[in-house]
Formats: sequence, structure tokens, C-alpha cells
Amino acid sequence: MTPAESDNNQRVAVVTGASRGIGKAIAERLCADGHHVVLVARSAEAIETLAGELVGSGGSAEACPCDLSDDAAADAMLEGVFERHGRLDILVNNAGITRDGLILRMSDEDFDAVLGTNLRAAFRLCRAAARPMMRGRWGRIINIGSVVGIMGNPGQCNYAAAKAGLIGMTRSIGKELGGKGITANVIAPGFIETDMTDALPDQLVKEAVGRLPARRLGKPEEIAHSVSFLASEGAGYVTGHVLAVDGGMLS
Repeated sequence: MTPAESDNNQRVAVVTGASRGIGKAIAERLCADGHHVVLVARSAEAIETLAGELVGSGGSAEACPCDLSDDAAADAMLEGVFERHGRLDILVNNAGITRDGLILRMSDEDFDAVLGTNLRAAFRLCRAAARPMMRGRWGRIINIGSVVGIMGNPGQCNYAAAKAGLIGMTRSIGKELGGKGITANVIAPGFIETDMTDALPDQLVKEAVGRLPARRLGKPEEIAHSVSFLASEGAGYVTGHVLAVDGGMLS
């Protein structure tokens, strides 16, 4: 099986931001679940390498380099997936960026960039994916949010606004499409071991972990397991839900 092929009976899953961290773990998990996984990210080399590894391990995957801030490129990417496979069953919107800064210093450009990638691009992919899902009378939309979208965070008003918007958007989609066999849910990670947390000062991370009931950072694989459940047949009655995977941060 080549990276671009999928079995007719396989569900096709699109995972954005799949080149590293949480997105990579999600792609690996969905592939292990038996789905054909379309890896989407700006870094062609990273996702092509990952696709090769997944196929080499007996899975089914393909790399689709794409800058989701480019509307035409994003449209072409999703249209290409449907043309090649005749279906689109699972969409995981994980791609995101940060442009942190206190509100008095935050530029319009930094605010718009974060809303554009983290919310607007997710909306456009959800809208496009809904059509083939409706035709198939089955679908799973899983948007990766953040606890910041629920609790806010100093220096991240743009990121918090995007993730809060993602929650409202997803709940609305769930209400619109629930009768057509399509679920829409949000996973809200807390502090997870990724490049983002690696870049934080050690003392800040230590203090944050000390306040968590779990007393540790989460792992990308723990987010991936949650995605696996929400993408499954068994989660067909779960929609419009926000699942916080945060070590008890919000409790």
C-alpha cells in the first residue's frame, strides 16, 4: 500500500498540524486505529517522513503539505483528499500558532494572524468537510482547543479568543449536524510536553506543575487517546462537548 492509497472500507482522517507534538501523536494513533490518515502541515519534509514511517509500520498515510492561512491552498487540499478517496470521515483541526503579548502592546497583525490560523482556518475546513460527511451520513469533527479558551491567560488574549471561539463554533456545528450522524467536539489540553512548553522558563513550568492535581505535564499521546475515542463508533452520542485533558487544572 502506497502512502496515497486507502482501502475502500477505511475511514479517511485529516489531521492538521501533524508534523510534531500533539498533531503527530494524533496522526500516529488514528493510523494505529486502522484509519487512512492525511497528514497536513506547512513542513513538507516532516510530514513526508512521518507518512513514510507510518506506511513502513503497516499503516496507511499520506502527506499533504499546506499553508492553511492560504484559502485557495486549503480548499485544494481538502478537495484533493475527497477526489482521491471518495470520502472524508474524520477531521482533526490541530494546527495553531501563538503571537503572545500583553494587550497594550499587541498589534492588529498579531491578533489577526492567530485568529486566522486558529479559528478561521478551522471554520473553513469544518465547513468543507461537512459536505462529504453529510453525504456519507457519518462524520467526526474534533477541534483541538485549549484550557486557555476557558480560563484565559495573561499575554494571550488573541490565543484565548481563538480557542474560546473554537468552542462556541464547535458546539454550534454539533447542533446543526447532529441529526446527520456527524459529531463535533473540542479537546482542551492543559500543560502538555511539546515544543511550546519546552520554550517556557523552567521555574514557570515547575510552578505550574506544582498547582496541578496530577503533579506532572501531560503527554501528547494522552491527547491522542482522547481523539481516538471521539473518532470512534462508540462516541456517536457525544457531541458539542468540551473534554479538558488538563491534569485537573480546571477542577
